[in-house]
Amino acid sequence: MFRFTLAILALLAATVAASAQSRTPDDLARRAAERRAVEAVIWGMPVVNYDLMFQAMIRLGKGGFNEIVYWSGLLDWKNQTLTPNPDAIYFMPFINTKEVGPVVIDIPPADAGVINGTIMNVWQVPLEDVGPAGADKGKGGKYLVLPPDYKQKPPAGYIVLPSDTYRGYALLRSILRTGSEADIAKAVDYGKRIKVYPLSQAAKPSPTQFVDARGSLFEAAIPYSVRFFEALDRQVQAEPWLVRDKAMIDQLKSIGIERGKPFVVGDAMRTILNEAAEEAHAWLEMKYEQAFATTYFDGSRWALPVSPEYVASAPKNYTAADSYPVDSRGVVFSFAFFTPKTLGAGQFYLMAIKDKGGQDFDGAQTYRLNVPGKVPVTQYWSATVYDRATHTLIRDMPRAGRSSQSPGLQKNADGSVDLWFGPAAPDGKGANWVPTKAGGRFEVLFRFYGPEKALFDKTWKLPDIEEVK
Repeated sequence: MFRFTLAILALLAATVAASAQSRTPDDLARRAAERRAVEAVIWGMPVVNYDLMFQAMIRLGKGGFNEIVYWSGLLDWKNQTLTPNPDAIYFMPFINTKEVGPVVIDIPPADAGVINGTIMNVWQVPLEDVGPAGADKGKGGKYLVLPPDYKQKPPAGYIVLPSDTYRGYALLRSILRTGSEADIAKAVDYGKRIKVYPLSQAAKPSPTQFVDARGSLFEAAIPYSVRFFEALDRQVQAEPWLVRDKAMIDQLKSIGIERGKPFVVGDAMRTILNEAAEEAHAWLEMKYEQAFATTYFDGSRWALPVSPEYVASAPKNYTAADSYPVDSRGVVFSFAFFTPKTLGAGQFYLMAIKDKGGQDFDGAQTYRLNVPGKVPVTQYWSATVYDRATHTLIRDMPRAGRSSQSPGLQKNADGSVDLWFGPAAPDGKGANWVPTKAGGRFEVLFRFYGPEKALFDKTWKLPDIEEVK
C-alpha cells in the first residue's frame, strides 16, 4: 500500500510538472494578470468608491475640489451612491490640499440645527467625527486638514487633522427636526452655514461654493468592469504611495497601472480586467452574505455586516502591526461609503437581507416589520430599502424608506409602528409603505441616529421582517 501511494504521488507530481512546463510565457502573464486584477479590486475598493462619487460631482458640470456638493431636499433614487440616507440633508465637501495647502472645514454650532458626520482621507479612513458626536461636541469648530508631511506648526484655534493623502471628503448630514417641508428647508439652510476654504484665506475666506445635485442623476455605483480600473488608475496617479500599500506597486504594473504612465488597455487586457472584476464582485458578495452569520440579536436576521477587525483598525488608520483587514475593507466599500471615527456615537446601523424564515427579500412579495415603541434614539430612526444587486436606491421608486419623522406615519396603540415593504401598499397602510420592485431582491438598512444604551445592551430588540401571505 505504501509503495502504491508513493507511485500515485509521483504520477501526480509528474502531471503537475508537465502542465507547468506546457504553459507559455503568455499563459503565465495572463494568469498573473487575472489573479492580480482580482486582488486589485478588493484592495482598491475604498479609493475607487471615493473616485466614483467625485466623478459624479464633476459630471454635474459645475463642481470641483474644495467645494461642496449637496442636495437641497431629501435624496431620491437619482442618488446612486451606495446605501445613502434619504432621511437627512447631505452635504459632501471634496477637498484637495495638494495645490492650496491645508484646508479648513468650518462646522457651525448645533444651535438652529445639527450636523452629524465624518471627515475622511481619500481611502475613506476617518480623520475625525464632527458635530455633537464629534470633536467639537456640538459647539462648532474649524477642522484643519493638513497635507501629507506638512512641516509647519498649525495656528491655534483649529481642530488639526493630519492626513497622509492630498484628497479626501466629508460626509455631513444636516439632521431634520421633523419631516415637514418647513423643517427640511431649515435643515438645508443650516447646512449651508458649513464653510470650506484654504487656510491661506483664513483672514478673508472666499465664499464657499455649493453645487446642488438635487434632480440630477448622481451615478456612483461600483462598476465591475474595466471602468473600475480606470478609476483606480486616476487615484494612483494623484496620490502618494502609502508605505503599507507599496506591495501593490508591482502587482498593479501587471495590469497596466503605473505611476507616471498612461493606462492603456488593449483588447486582451480588457477581457482579463472585465472578467477579473466580475470574479471579485462574486467573491465580495459571497463574503457580504457570510457576514450575516453573526447576528446582532440572538436568533435574529439583523446584523452589522462589518468585521470587528475592520471596526477596530480603520479609525486608527490601520496602524496595528499585525492587522490590515483589506478583505473586510473591500466588502464594506462594496455596499457602503463613509467610516465613522466612533461607531455608535452619532449613529448605528443594522442590515437585513433575509426575512424571518431565512428567505431572501423578493421585490414581488409583501413584508411587515413591527418597530417596537420607545426606539432608543435621541434624533430619529429609519428603515430604507436598497437594490440587493447594486446596494443603491431602487431606481424609479417614489420613495425608499420610512422614518420616525415621516409625515403621517401611523402608530399602533402600544406605540409601535408597522412598516410594509412590497410592490403595492396594503389597504389603508400607504403612509407606512415602502415600495419594492418585482423581478429583483432587496435589502433593508435600519438606522439609529443618536443611539442610546438600550440598543447596545439589547434590552430593546428589533424584530425580524416577516413575509405576509
